Amino acid sequence: MSTSSLRKPVDPHVLVAEVVTTKQVSPHLRRVTLGIDDIDRLTLVGDDQWFRLFLPRPGQDALKLPTRTSNLGWYAQYLATPRARRPLVRNYTIRAARPDLGEIDVDFVLHGHDDGADPAAPTGPGAGFAAAARPGDRVGILDQGAYHRPRPGCAWTLLVADESGLPAVAGICESLPDDARGVAVVEVPTADDRQDFRVPDGVDLRWVVRERAAADDAALGEVPGRAALAFVRDTFHEAGLPARDGYALVAGEQALAAGVRRHLVNDRQWPKAHVDFIGYWRHGKASPS
Repeated sequence: MSTSSLRKPVDPHVLVAEVVTTKQVSPHLRRVTLGIDDIDRLTLVGDDQWFRLFLPRPGQDALKLPTRTSNLGWYAQYLATPRARRPLVRNYTIRAARPDLGEIDVDFVLHGHDDGADPAAPTGPGAGFAAAARPGDRVGILDQGAYHRPRPGCAWTLLVADESGLPAVAGICESLPDDARGVAVVEVPTADDRQDFRVPDGVDLRWVVRERAAADDAALGEVPGRAALAFVRDTFHEAGLPARDGYALVAGEQALAAGVRRHLVNDRQWPKAHVDFIGYWRHGKASPS
C-alpha cells in the first residue's frame, strides 16, 4: 500500500452515525445511508474520501468508541480496550454526501448473501452489517482523508479497481474537472453490478465483467481483480494512454493493486512516484478482528 501521497483528513473527529436506509443497488453491492447529526465536523473533500468504520461486536449492547483521533492515538486506545469491548474496525469510502441532510452513502460488497454470490466466499463484518442493517443501528466513523492526488504535470489519469474500489473510482470521476482525460477500468462480478455515475467526456470508462472473462478463461474468475489486471496488461495500448506522463490510482484486492503498479513501473516505465496503489483486502485472508 502506498501512503506517501495520502491527503490527510482535516480536523478529524470520531462521530456517531445511525443507519437511515438501506438499498440493494446491484446484486453484489448494498448501499447504507448513514445519518450524522454533527456532519459539519466532517470535512467533505470528495474524491475517494475514506474513513474508519467502527461496528459493534455481536452481542455488544453498547458501542465503545475511541476518543483520540490521530492514527497512533486511536489505535493505541483501541488495543488497550479489552477485546470483548472493542468495536470491529473496517475501512470504507464515502460514496456520496448530502451535508444539508446530514447524510452519507456507503456501498458495501456483499459476499454469500444472494444467489449470485459465491457461497464459499468469506463474509466479513462489514458485509454482515450491511446485510442486516436496520434504521437506528449505530456505528462510529473517523475521517481518514483521500488517496487521490494527481501529480503536477501528469496529463492523464488511470483508475483501476475491482468492486471493492468501485465507490472510490465513482467518487473520483465525479470530482474530476470537466476537461480531465484518462481511462477508468472497473471489474465487477456481473454485468448487473455496473453503475451509472458522472464521468468526464475525456475519461473512457471500461467495465470488466468477471463472469464474462471467466467464460473465456476460468482462471480470471477465481480471484477478484485478476480479470482487471489482465485487461490492463493486454489492452493498455488500445486505451491510448501515454507511456510516462500519466498518474494512476489502483484500488482493490492486493494482487490487483500490486500487479498494476508493477506493470506500469516495470513494463511501461512509469515513474514510481506517479502510481498510488491501495490493497483494500487480500483474497483468502480475513482481516483481523
